[in-house]
Amino acid sequence: AGENFDQSPLRRTFKSKVLAHYPQNIEWNPFDQDAVNMLCMPKGLSFRTQADNRDPQLHSFIITREDGSRTYGFVLTFYEEVTSKQICTAMQTLYQMHNAEQYSSVCASSSCSMDSLASSTDEGDATSLAKLQRYNSYDISRDTLYVSKCICLITPLPFMQACKKFLIQLYKAVTSQQPPPLPLESYIHNILYEVPLPPPGRSLKFYGVYEPIICQRPGPNELPLSDYPLREVFELLGLENLVQVFTCVLLEMQILLYSQ
Repeated sequence: AGENFDQSPLRRTFKSKVLAHYPQNIEWNPFDQDAVNMLCMPKGLSFRTQADNRDPQLHSFIITREDGSRTYGFVLTFYEEVTSKQICTAMQTLYQMHNAEQYSSVCASSSCSMDSLASSTDEGDATSLAKLQRYNSYDISRDTLYVSKCICLITPLPFMQACKKFLIQLYKAVTSQQPPPLPLESYIHNILYEVPLPPPGRSLKFYGVYEPIICQRPGPNELPLSDYPLREVFELLGLENLVQVFTCVLLEMQILLYSQ
C-alpha cells in the first residue's frame, strides 16, 4: 500500500477491499465502498505470525456528507489464519528478497575489497545475515500466518457501546469452537431489519448473539448522544492536555489533533 520497502514484509501494509456488505444498498443512505474501506483499514491490510500480538482492536469513524448529515461506523479488527498456500509462499518469497537486499547493503557498507579485512568482513557479514534470518524471517514450515480482517456496523447515531458489544459477541461466535444458538445470518438479519431505532428519550433492549444489549437515545431537550467513554480521553491526552483543549474550545480557537 505504498509503504517503505525497507521495512520487513510483516511490517508493511497491503491493499484492502470490502469482501461483502449488507444490505446491498439503501436509497437514503448509499454505501460508499471506497470511504468505508479506507476508514475501516486506514493503514491497509496487515499480516502477523503466531509470535505477534493479535488482540482484536475496536475503532470508530464518521462520514460527513455534503449536506452535513453524518453516518457513524464502528469497526472490530481481528486476525484470522491464512489458509491460502499461495499467499504463504508469496510471503516467504518477499522475506527472501528482503533479507537478500539487507545482506547486500551490509556487504556494500563494509570494506569487502580490502584483502587484509576480507576474512573478518566475511565473518561479520555471516553473523549479520544469521541475525537477519533469525529475527526477521518467515518460515512457511514453522510459522503460522495471520491476516487482518474487519467487521463493521454503520449506524445513523453513535451508539458506540451497543455496537461494540454486538461486534464483540459476533466475533466470539465466529471464533468459538461451539456454534452459536442460531446461524450467524440470523443475528445479522435481526440487527439490520428487526431492531428499530429507539424513539427520542427512550431505551431499547435487544438480544445479541449471547447477551442482551441496551442502547439509550436522548430526548429532544437533552444533550446529544455521547456514548464515548471519557476515561479513554483522559488516558490518551492526560489531564493537563485535556484542560488545555477544553480551554481552547471555550475560547473558540482552532484545534487540530494529530495522531498515528
